[in-house]
Amino acid sequence: MTGRNLFGLSDKMKEQLASQMLEKHRKKLQRDAEQLEKPRESRDVIPEAFYRFDKMPGYQEIRVIEEGGRQLGIESPFFKTHEQVAGATTWIGGQEYINFSSYNYLDLCGHPEVNQAAEQALHRYGTSASASRMVSGERAPQQALESSLAALYEVDDCVAFVSGHATNVTTIGYLFGKRDLILHDVLVHNSILQGIQLSGAQRMPFAHNDWQALDALLKQHRRDFERVLIVVEGIYSMDGDYPDLPRFIEIKQRHKAFLMVDEAHSLGIMGKTGRGIREHFKIDGRDVDIWMGTLSKTLAGCGGYIAGERALVHHLRISAPGFLYSVGMSPVLAAASHAALSLMLREPERVQQLQTNGQHFLALCRAHNINTGYSAGLAVIPAILGSSAKAGLAANRLFDRGINVQPIFYPAVEEGMARLRFFMSSAHTELQLQQTVQALAEVIAH
Repeated sequence: MTGRNLFGLSDKMKEQLASQMLEKHRKKLQRDAEQLEKPRESRDVIPEAFYRFDKMPGYQEIRVIEEGGRQLGIESPFFKTHEQVAGATTWIGGQEYINFSSYNYLDLCGHPEVNQAAEQALHRYGTSASASRMVSGERAPQQALESSLAALYEVDDCVAFVSGHATNVTTIGYLFGKRDLILHDVLVHNSILQGIQLSGAQRMPFAHNDWQALDALLKQHRRDFERVLIVVEGIYSMDGDYPDLPRFIEIKQRHKAFLMVDEAHSLGIMGKTGRGIREHFKIDGRDVDIWMGTLSKTLAGCGGYIAGERALVHHLRISAPGFLYSVGMSPVLAAASHAALSLMLREPERVQQLQTNGQHFLALCRAHNINTGYSAGLAVIPAILGSSAKAGLAANRLFDRGINVQPIFYPAVEEGMARLRFFMSSAHTELQLQQTVQALAEVIAH
């Protein structure tokens, strides 16, 4: 049916065709990969995939998805241009939308106090640190942010990096090596997996939130390695649930391992005052060896941080490649995030409203039999739809109704688990949540 006008097909037929096209292309990619793996002596010529970007398998897969969508009349839901601060609502193409595609959980990005702090730092320090902090020296906003984050976790110190993704990559990649073992929840973020790959350590995933599976692995393998790191997340960004952290702390203590918790999506969301999973479970900050978080979500900036004991932080500050060889965090962003952190602690009602909104949205979805997977109804609530085509079509149908939400496809989630991912905001109204779930139920049933 290639080349024919397929715009009149039903959504179900478009779904089926898209799945068939993707499966056919994956088989071709598999055959191509097998061809490339042949011994060098059996090749008459060097394959184009070895010297052309447009022939690389990853790019080829992107192109077939994009072309399949075009032929089936499914417009890309990605890279829309926002015309102002994206919070509970946003403006795209001159029209206002209810927005669920922003990490602006506590509605602090764009807050007057945050903007004012950024503006004052801008006039005093300019836009850039202009070199690594080892080379160019410190700026007061960087130090103030790190000090406040260390106090938040009740640990010795904290160091801030310019990228959340790079924080995980450089910390894990630098601290651990080939004689070490890293065990991680099977659903951890890509940045953690990239850090493990960089480290060269042995990697062992365990079933999602399954502390018993982790314990079994450690009983079998702990003494085969030097250092052992366990990595979990505060809230899992694709599923919206969280681990039983006290269980993981007990296991790491018993097996003499390090424990790292990625709080990218749990700071500002969990706990009565937003102090994260630590506050939720009422645990001592020193019971976790490495606290990691990002500044681009609750804290309205950009970058990441590591908090923990003085030896850990000083080691990273002096030698971690992603800090030592990278430009220091912009004083403007550091000042903005510090102001956002102060606001979060001063106005805990924002956290409580966010949690109320998440619980209400989850209850509405369940009342309409929408599959929300593991979600605990905090900041992240997925609507699991199955196929990538169905998720893309649903996102576009909702956009037509004035609702902006992004679909998530393979490889971000496993095949057959494509979804729409709804990010809650403390600023969403009850009416917006009700209208959205009603529209979602109608689109799914269409």
